[in-house]
Amino acid sequence: MLRVIMFPAPMLRVRLSHALCALVAFATMSAGAAPAATRPNIVLIMTDDQGYGDLGATGNPILDTPHIDALASRSATMSSFYVSPVCAPTRASLMTGRYNYRTRVVDTFKGRAMMDPEEVTVAELLRSAGYRTGIFGKWHLGDCYPMRPMDQGFEESLVHRGGGLAQPSEPIASARRYTDPILIHNGEEVETKGYCTDLYFDAALDFIEKSHNAGQPFFVYLPPNSPHGPFHDVPRELYEKYRKQDLAPVLLGNAQSADTVARVYAMVENIDQNVGRLTRKLEDLGLTQNTLIIFMVDNGPNTRRYVGPFRGMKSEVHQGGIRSPFFIQWPDRFKPGASSDHPVAHIDVMPTLLEAAGVTPPRDLRLDGRSFLPLLKDPDAAWPDRILVWQTHRGNVPERFHHMAIRDARWMLVHPTGFGRETMPPERPFELYDLIADPGQTNNLAARHPEQVVRLKQAYEAWFEEVSHTRPDNFAPPRIVAGTDHETRTVLTWEDWRVEQPEGWGRNGRWLMTFASDQTYDVEFLWPEVQGPGMLEFRVGAVRRSVEVPSATARVVLKNVRIPTGDAALSGALQAGDKEVDLYHVVLNRRAQK
Repeated sequence: MLRVIMFPAPMLRVRLSHALCALVAFATMSAGAAPAATRPNIVLIMTDDQGYGDLGATGNPILDTPHIDALASRSATMSSFYVSPVCAPTRASLMTGRYNYRTRVVDTFKGRAMMDPEEVTVAELLRSAGYRTGIFGKWHLGDCYPMRPMDQGFEESLVHRGGGLAQPSEPIASARRYTDPILIHNGEEVETKGYCTDLYFDAALDFIEKSHNAGQPFFVYLPPNSPHGPFHDVPRELYEKYRKQDLAPVLLGNAQSADTVARVYAMVENIDQNVGRLTRKLEDLGLTQNTLIIFMVDNGPNTRRYVGPFRGMKSEVHQGGIRSPFFIQWPDRFKPGASSDHPVAHIDVMPTLLEAAGVTPPRDLRLDGRSFLPLLKDPDAAWPDRILVWQTHRGNVPERFHHMAIRDARWMLVHPTGFGRETMPPERPFELYDLIADPGQTNNLAARHPEQVVRLKQAYEAWFEEVSHTRPDNFAPPRIVAGTDHETRTVLTWEDWRVEQPEGWGRNGRWLMTFASDQTYDVEFLWPEVQGPGMLEFRVGAVRRSVEVPSATARVVLKNVRIPTGDAALSGALQAGDKEVDLYHVVLNRRAQK
């Protein structure tokens, strides 16, 4: 007997995404894909704010990164590899093989780093094909159901919330720690002991060993949140090492202090030490030959420091803001030292990994990326020219031509109007560079080659029009879903609230919610410091509650709040005298039904 199960509308989108993955599993088996024992294991390492020049292998004269340098020497290399200028857009493209504007990810906070749950991720497709999948580090594509990594294909996850530790999204008790942080393990907050990067690698190594013992191939996504700032908590011995060195050769104009760069470099060398631990573990388990390891970064460096032959830093659209090293080791298939300079990008990683794993994506899954596996096997393989585009700026809706770059095999057109501006400043000229002759972008040729400017502008217009109409209401943020068994404790933070004021984290925000069923909640309100006394006002849709807060406190609980099914905005504030205190964390604890 066929059983029909009806899901609420927001659930249906998620179920359809997973139905696609089931079709992939069937298609993969039907196509006679290689057995699990011969498929490569995959380890994808992507560091946070490291930048192209923060490795000995890319020419840094100060940093000691012997393990990553050794990995580079054993790897094939894509020497013209690109990412987005900031982190969440890169992560969306990496996970989906699609430009981030297709995924609803348009910024890094205030609800604009949540990825639409109907997006199909590389983890979903690999898991459907028999891989064990784990993420250890930074997700930054949604903290609540149905956008968590565990909802998007990862069976094992150890992550932090939001864009980083020491941000408003983290558990308040974590107190901005990189050492002994409170992390999220498979949806539950856990106390830890150790430095954050070490913890991610510890968990990944354990996952690798358990997968190997179970006889299953694995996909390990290792995106540590270092060397992202703040820089107050770094490995002490490594900091002392770099603090004592002359860092003048790597400090550029208007750079932050040498002390800050010493702290960044301490975090980078700590990453390198962990890469050494990873490669030793694979060797000890006899997995090196058939394990594909990728090392890359998510955007340019987070201070203005050495970035190789390029110019720029994080959030900028010149090459230094969007170029990443890309080393890929697979001893069974790739020759060490093989290199291709064809321009490729984050959108190409998913199709490359799927081809390496023998997994065919669903025919109706629209990928923007292209597998560059042929170039890794043979750098002289045919590779048709194409256009690549990067654009990111603050705000709710992308603006045409605002803070973008576009390139083909030779030319790059840049419009550096500023990531931090929601609207494009007037009269900012376009810049055109011949990247073959001038990879450092020192000679603007826009006036000399207006025909190339016009051609690339037209290509950009076609791209923007196309990616902006991927789905109805293309740039609307996804909604957080409560009232399901998938997440009975929903933590709402400033990472995902929606505000009108653009400055900082905003004021008077609201969370866009879908309540999948009529449920009763105990609602917690948490602040990092004591607030009040005063009157707390709470609103969710048509539900209004007020409660007197008689004394100063950092926690208020409203019990037995009934919230009906449907879409609703959740908001409120504590009125303490003439001061209005925003909600900071709101926790919806669903009560068990009697």
